[in-house]
Order: sequence, then structure tokens, then C-alpha cells
Amino acid sequence: MNYSTLKRTRVLLALLFFFAIFTSFTDIYELLPEKTISNIIFLQFIPSLLKFIQITSLAGIGYIIIIALTVLFGRIYCSTICPLGILQDIFSFVAKKRSKNKIFYKYKKPHFIIRYTLLSLTVISLIAGISLAINLLDPYSNTGRIFTYSVKPVLVWLNNFISGFLQNQKIYTLHIIELGKTPLAITLYTLTFFLFIAYLSYKRGRLFCNTICPVGTLLGFLSKQSIFKIKIDNQSCSKCGKCSSVCKSECIDLKHQKIDYSRCVSCFNCLPVCEDNAIDFHFIKKQTSSINPSESEKKVDRRSAISTMLALTASSTILAQGKNQHRQGRHKEYKLTIRENAISPPGSKNIDRFNSLCTACGLCISACPTNVLQPSLMEYGLIGFMQPHMDYAHTGFCNFDCNRCGEICPTGAILPLPLPQKQLTQLGKAVFIKRNCVVHRDGTDCGACSEHCPTKAVDMVPYRDGLVIPQVNQEICIGCGACEHPCPVEYPHKAIFVESNIVHALAEKPKEEESQHKPIEDDFPF
Repeated sequence: MNYSTLKRTRVLLALLFFFAIFTSFTDIYELLPEKTISNIIFLQFIPSLLKFIQITSLAGIGYIIIIALTVLFGRIYCSTICPLGILQDIFSFVAKKRSKNKIFYKYKKPHFIIRYTLLSLTVISLIAGISLAINLLDPYSNTGRIFTYSVKPVLVWLNNFISGFLQNQKIYTLHIIELGKTPLAITLYTLTFFLFIAYLSYKRGRLFCNTICPVGTLLGFLSKQSIFKIKIDNQSCSKCGKCSSVCKSECIDLKHQKIDYSRCVSCFNCLPVCEDNAIDFHFIKKQTSSINPSESEKKVDRRSAISTMLALTASSTILAQGKNQHRQGRHKEYKLTIRENAISPPGSKNIDRFNSLCTACGLCISACPTNVLQPSLMEYGLIGFMQPHMDYAHTGFCNFDCNRCGEICPTGAILPLPLPQKQLTQLGKAVFIKRNCVVHRDGTDCGACSEHCPTKAVDMVPYRDGLVIPQVNQEICIGCGACEHPCPVEYPHKAIFVESNIVHALAEKPKEEESQHKPIEDDFPF
């Protein structure tokens, strides 16, 4: 077999997967259809697993395909499909090009206790309905946040800079793109993680994948039993060290001429460099042991792997939610209008369900045309850290004619809603605070809330001195925030705001007003 071709094919496929996912998160012009984005994310392990648990359909079988590939060829997912793994390879490639050392990697002992402890905590948290652990450790979600909160803002800034320059020259090929204001804490967290990954991969290749990542540890269980394996021929091997020097998983033990298959990511780097033809990738009938196992490794057997998979697949979706901490207003004469609960996106059904399924990847935030979806800090409590919520007060409102977030959500946390159903889904109810309204306080005309309300749940009624003031019909209100966002009173003293429905409801259809005009008589003979 031409192993150089095999490696180049793997690299090409990895770059294609990486570029596709990168484009899905950084599509600033919204050129990719929702269906295309869903197809691109189809093979991401954790999102696919969570989606399958919810809808049990072909749309969620991506993780089963990954398991099948792992049983056949080892951790192909980690080397070819996982965006975080490919990102690490990019940093490792740069590091190796910059290094003058011929031997860049060496065999390192595995960190079994750390790996299995983190995997166990992740599985336990999923069984308990708490998604925080998987949010912080899932490789796909972490990559999505890097693209959404670190890379995309830079692309938007460059676009706006070039667009502004071109418009000064009377060239209108590009247009200015508005970027939502991501909380500083989220940006700093994402940048810190990005730098952490860059440093680890620059120095130690796939150390994150084989020490911290629960997906890597889980697939490592299965890869030890894979049908096709990389194997060292002890008789032909001269222990030159070339294979070990290019092994970014640091799992080739030349002293014992063994490979730790639980850490091997099937990158095929070792195959074309062996001049003795002592290393091969082929079908193995009888399972061979990897490196000499430690006491910790002996405790992990096939039964453990099966138990882990069953636990993941059977994880329930129950989660407690946190309460927001109320802030004190600057002006005592105003009434504070802070939501008691965050507002989850349309299609999430209820907050508990949403918190237990969302991995905070940021894809819906990146795709939201009005930027109303923003990552949470403590809006859901610590348990929902970085998960998207509807930020009406600071960024925007939910477009009445948009259901994009549900169409692209990879985990099923936001279910796709047909547009007519989405337009009746009640995320919350608008609450009017007359005490804060400029019409009442300043005797000034306003009506911004009523003008923007798509269902006319906010109507202007006579007040005093010829003025009109808002009146809310909560029965037809869908809680889209189109009234709250344009309110001229600054947060947290909005005169009108949306109070969350913890469980989404169905709003009544607005009554169609009968026309007051009589039909025109047919006065013409033609």
C-alpha cells in the first residue's frame, strides 16, 4: 500500500472538514443554506448523540457512523473529522516546521487517571441532566466558540473596514455588518482556551485529545478493539525512532515496540517514514495488546466501554436552572425591570430541556441575523454558562419571519419550527411599566414599542393631554422582544420588557380587523 497517498488523503479530507465547519461558523454574509450547515455538522460526535436521544431519527445517527468507523479503523474521527483535532494539527505542523530538531516527539506515558476521571464526570453529569461538563470539554463546541467569538469578529471588522473604504470611493460591493456585543468574560474565556490549545499542541501535539477530551477517551476504548490497526513488526524494526518522532499522539513505545491504540488517532504519519517497512496498517484477526498496562489501565476493559456507551445513550435531559441575581438601579424613582428567568430560543420548548441539551457551541449565535441570541453568563445560572439566551435589552429582537436557529441546531436543543408555528410560539409575555414610560414621566409622544410589535399585542390607547400610551394584550404576545428593544428608556429600567415563559406556550392568533371600506361598485362595463 502507498502510505504516502493514504496520509495525503487523510490530510485532504481533514482540511475539507475543517474548512466546511469554519465556514459554517464564520459565514458573515449568510450564504450557506440551513440544510447545508446541518449536513456539515452531521458527523460531530456529541451533538449527534444528543440529537439522537431527542428525536431518534436518521438525522441523529452521525455518532453511530463514527462508532462504526472507530471499530473499523481506529480514531479516524479525531484525525479527520473533529475540528479541534485538526486545529491542533495545524499548530503542530507550524511548530514542527519552525523546529530544528529532527526528533520532535517522543513516547510519553499515558495519563489514565486524568482521562478516565474526566470521562466519568462527563457521563455522570449527562445522566444527571447537567450539560456544563460537556459544554466545557466537547471538542466541537469549543472550536465553535473559538470561531464565533474570536475569529468571526475579526472577519466582520475587516469587512467593515474594507467596506467603509470602498464606500468612500463610491463602490458599494460590500456592506457594513453589525456585530453583536459578546460579553467580555465570554470573549476572554474563549481566547484563553484558544491560547491554551495552541500552546499544548505546539509543544505536545495531541496532548489535549489524549488527556482531557472525553470524546477522545471514549473512542480510545473502542479503537483498542478496532479491526484495522497500525502494527510494528518486531523482527524488521531497527528502532531508528523515525515513526516515534512524527507521532503527535506520543503513543509509540519503541522500547517495547508497541503502540498504545487508545491514544493513536490514526493520522498515519508514522507509516510513510519507516524505511525498514516494519510498520504496517492492516487487518488484524486476533487482538494484540498495546503497551504494558499499568494498574489503572487494567481496570478498564471492554465491559467498561460498553457501560460508558450505554450511559451516554441513555442520558436523561433533566437540569436545574439558576436564578438571576438582581442588580440595583441607579434611579430609585424608576422600577427595575429585570427578568427573573432567561428567555430561551424558539423551539427549545422549555428552559430545563434546553439547558440539558445545548452544548453552547455558538452556531445559532453566529447565524442569528439580528444578533439577539447571545451567550449567557449567569442568566441561566452557572449550569447554563455560555448557552445562548434572547438578549432583547442590549442587542436586538427575534425576527418574526426567521426560524434559522432551529434549522441549524446540531443537538436538537432548538427544534426546527415551521414558520407559522414559530410565529405563534410564546417565549414570554410583554409587561408594561407605566411608571417608567416617557409618555407618563415626561409627557412625550413615543409609541416605539407598538410600532415594532409584529402581532399588534402592544396597542396605543388614549392617555391624557392628547397623548397615547401602550397597552399590552398578553394573549397574542409571542415575547419576541420587538417592543423591548426599541424602548428609549435604558436598561434595567425599560418601560416595557418581556418576562420569560419557563415553558413555552402557544399564543392566540391576532384577530383580523374587518375593513371599514365598502367594496367599490362595478361602474365600468369592461
